[in-house]
Amino acid sequence: MSFQLFPPTQQQKQGLSLWIALVTLSYFVHQYLFELMEISTEDFSYSLLSLYLFFGIFSIILLVALFQIRAQNFDLVGMSFLIVTTIKMLICFLLARPILKSTAFSASIEKTNFFVMFIVFLAIETVVTIRILNEKQ
Repeated sequence: MSFQLFPPTQQQKQGLSLWIALVTLSYFVHQYLFELMEISTEDFSYSLLSLYLFFGIFSIILLVALFQIRAQNFDLVGMSFLIVTTIKMLICFLLARPILKSTAFSASIEKTNFFVMFIVFLAIETVVTIRILNEKQ
């Protein structure tokens, strides 16, 4: 089965633009809250920007893959979501290992930050997948 690059619909373009705007806004609000609460991120293993880029790029890859799979075989969308999410969880576990082993004062904040971001992006991806699965062909 070959995947051909599909031309995105106007609705997909608007959805992606809205998603990018929300993630960008979320990043700046997150950064502002850290500054407001005087939380130093200098000791963090990963910067806030790098985490947003990782989760954002992974989400875009997931969404593009789901739209491709939906166009080819609608019945595989759910299973594909589970497979890609499992791969993402494995990668996140590998990325989180230095955070989990850290004994620095800011480690608990960094752990919470990492896992909240993971859950927020996972929730967004799950909602999009549910909407795809609920579409009528």
